[in-house]
Amino acid sequence: MKIGAIFPTTEIGTDPFVIRDWAQTAEQLGYSHVLCYDHVLGAEHAGRKPALGGPYTENDPFHEPFVLFGYLAGVTTRLGLATGVLILPQRQTALVAKQAAEIQLLSRGRLRVGVGTGWNYVEYDSLGMRFADRGKRLDAQVAVLRALWSERLVEFRGGFHEIERAGILPLPETAIPIWFGGFTEVALRRAARIGDGFVFGATATLMLPMLARLREHLRSEGRDAAQFGTEAVVDFSQSRDQWGKEIEAWRDAGGTHLAVRAMDTAAEFVGARRVGFQGPQDFIDALETFKRETGFE
Repeated sequence: MKIGAIFPTTEIGTDPFVIRDWAQTAEQLGYSHVLCYDHVLGAEHAGRKPALGGPYTENDPFHEPFVLFGYLAGVTTRLGLATGVLILPQRQTALVAKQAAEIQLLSRGRLRVGVGTGWNYVEYDSLGMRFADRGKRLDAQVAVLRALWSERLVEFRGGFHEIERAGILPLPETAIPIWFGGFTEVALRRAARIGDGFVFGATATLMLPMLARLREHLRSEGRDAAQFGTEAVVDFSQSRDQWGKEIEAWRDAGGTHLAVRAMDTAAEFVGARRVGFQGPQDFIDALETFKRETGFE
């Protein structure tokens, strides 16, 4: 089982040297990958109809994952780069294909693209995409991405895409896995049908029932669960004893990845508590503390 770290995107700040130090520390300590959240725009929640139900507002800064990964690809050599998740339906598919292919090349094959539909309809509207179409659009986008990453010329016509004998160059030299994320049965079924893995958004012990349902969907699709990736969270705010229990529970359940979440923003939303991180060094120290206390390999 691989253990990575969630990039504290809303709290680490904008100093490129701090971001470099955090990533290089994670790599040197043996973390396998960094998982990065995504939002293009933050929106004020007050006075919205329908209400915005997600945890982030206009006050939460987000680093753009692909630009960030271009930087991290240059300052690390082994650390995997994963989105968890990219809100794909609010983006142009061909542009995402191009950006992801570039990251895969610059990182020498370290990219994993986790995708989802998101919850912020204001963000969709601002980017010129229909929130109501997000599920159907996501289904179509996965097929288009895989075609653009593997074929020199693509011919694709559908409800959301029209590509006539066109392609991206350079193509990625290795396949880019597409994982899904979310908390709904729809997300689980979609992942079982067309995904390479699933990113669960909360701690391992909380996500075990969802993992069981995901595997039921995989069986229904005739897919081998052993060939399907699954990632959950271990939260830094949990007790030291609980860290070990989370790792053991996910490993025993056959989980393939686990990511340490050391970030106060939206802690309550994922059933965690706030630690009180005071500055960039605290996030680097958290990586070191978790490694020292758990001794994971």
